[in-house]
Amino acid sequence: MTTDTAGSAAPPKGLHLGAWAAQALLALAFLTAGAMKLAAPLDELAKNMAWIPHVPGWLVRFIGASEVLGALGLILPAATRIKPVLTPIAAALLVVVMVLGAATHVAIGEAERIVVNAVMGGLAAFVAWARFKPAAIAGK
Repeated sequence: MTTDTAGSAAPPKGLHLGAWAAQALLALAFLTAGAMKLAAPLDELAKNMAWIPHVPGWLVRFIGASEVLGALGLILPAATRIKPVLTPIAAALLVVVMVLGAATHVAIGEAERIVVNAVMGGLAAFVAWARFKPAAIAGK
């Protein structure tokens, strides 16, 4: 591990770059999925998402807004270095979204569909872990 100019331990470059790669991938995926849940008619969403008829419409829109805000939270605080602690918090909250999504799939008999939730949740957990401590981004 190297040290920065202040003498504190700097994170390994690979961990830092890996966290940024995961953040970018997750942000793109959650921004796309969230925007779709916010903008598309519910009957159109239900054609590809079997869980839609099982929840109220406002919840679908709330999930979409949460995903869009989570996507922004993965990138903007870290990139601007303004309150960068919000990035791991956003990642941790997206883990919660993925756990609840997986639980919904299991509850309606679609356990085979939780693979996406597991992968996205795992990546988000990695970002939360990395950005909370070993590859934290310093604020301005």
